Amino acid sequence: MAATKPKGQNSLALHKVIMVGSGGVGKSALTLQFMYDEVSSLHNNSRVHLKYVKFVEDYEPTKADSYRKKVVLDGEEVQIDILDTAGQEDYAAIRDNYFRSGEGFLCVFSITELESFAATVDFREQILRVKEDENVPFLLVGNKSDLDDRRQVSAEEAKARAEQWGVCYVETSAKTRANVDKVFFDLMREIRARKMEDSKEKNGKKKSKSLAKRIRERCCIL
Repeated sequence: MAATKPKGQNSLALHKVIMVGSGGVGKSALTLQFMYDEVSSLHNNSRVHLKYVKFVEDYEPTKADSYRKKVVLDGEEVQIDILDTAGQEDYAAIRDNYFRSGEGFLCVFSITELESFAATVDFREQILRVKEDENVPFLLVGNKSDLDDRRQVSAEEAKARAEQWGVCYVETSAKTRANVDKVFFDLMREIRARKMEDSKEKNGKKKSKSLAKRIRERCCIL
């Protein structure tokens, strides 16, 4: 007899997020802060804390890592799947496969590195080429806001680029956790809205096809 799945298993909505950006801008740090934010509130639990520290120390910068977590999004329990593409940006075939699988993108640069900000243009173009969609859920993220005294990219300049692309811009700090949850939840909302829009369009096309079929069935070929 086949085993039955527990009730509710795999029934949660899943939102797939891809982290992109130059090396060293804090993609992995943002991901880990979001995934393991409970560590800060459980600092007395040495077992959890040591596990977190070991995870960071064992991190391989040339290896892509995938994470999955249950969260509550606007009162609804959902799952978020995060792919950190660290070190994979130079491998076109691998990168394109990652981009193709993503439903939304956090494009991260460091406000202390002008080069990383310039690189966001290439990442954006690569994503649009692979997805063939100008309106793919996308957030521009300026990380390391705690290092404002070393800022090389002004907030105004970053906002102007985001407006040009028709996306939102948010500044974060993986060190202080400033806006870390916000960027992930905001992107999930964009992904959810896009899925709802696509579902409506799909249902609309089905209705149109069904109507056309009924009309054809009523017609006689003379």
